Amino acid sequence: MIELENVAYSYGGGELLSDISLKLAPGSFHFLTGPSGSGKTTLMKLCYGALLPTAGHVRLFDRDVRAMTRDDVALLRRRMGVVHQDCQFLDHLTLSQNIALPLHASGRSAEAAGEDLEDLMHWVGLTERSAALPPELSGGERQRAALARAVIMSPDVVLADEPTGNVDWDMSQRLLRLLIELNRMGKTVLVATHDLGLIRATKAHVQARVLRIANRRIQLAGADL
Repeated sequence: MIELENVAYSYGGGELLSDISLKLAPGSFHFLTGPSGSGKTTLMKLCYGALLPTAGHVRLFDRDVRAMTRDDVALLRRRMGVVHQDCQFLDHLTLSQNIALPLHASGRSAEAAGEDLEDLMHWVGLTERSAALPPELSGGERQRAALARAVIMSPDVVLADEPTGNVDWDMSQRLLRLLIELNRMGKTVLVATHDLGLIRATKAHVQARVLRIANRRIQLAGADL
């Protein structure tokens, strides 16, 4: 589904990532970890076509991103749900309207998908907050809303960049349980996180591969986690 072959990425004159080879197979669950500044967010952006590698190849659903137009990439992104580290919402729209934005971008109406939207709001535990405006939301509510917005188009792949970075331990576990449920539904999931305790807790419930960025390269993390 997503494949990186000998990928490198340079930023500001220096190489941030080097010789990265990675394949996210259908239905797999991966964690991506590493120290702050190691390139986790950059690697995530390479995985959904927001950045082009300075060397090597990135293939999204068997298509090389270098051979794709911006419109091609935009269409493929409908098959990928992304939870950004700094989830942004439109403050003048209600929570349910914000979650439904990808539907409008794809030409579908929220009204036509009304039942699906209601089910999704219930799934993330935000039914009672559907009319709230973003400034009224707690950190955990914002993160759950960001996940709901990422999956409203029923993507094949979910990429989450530090989805638990601004919430407490209980909410972190709740968010990861939602990601595990998505994986059990057949979605490919990649979660970038620096929280090794959360990885350990999650691995008790899902077969997850843990990748660590170190010295600009990806390593498989072993029992030291």
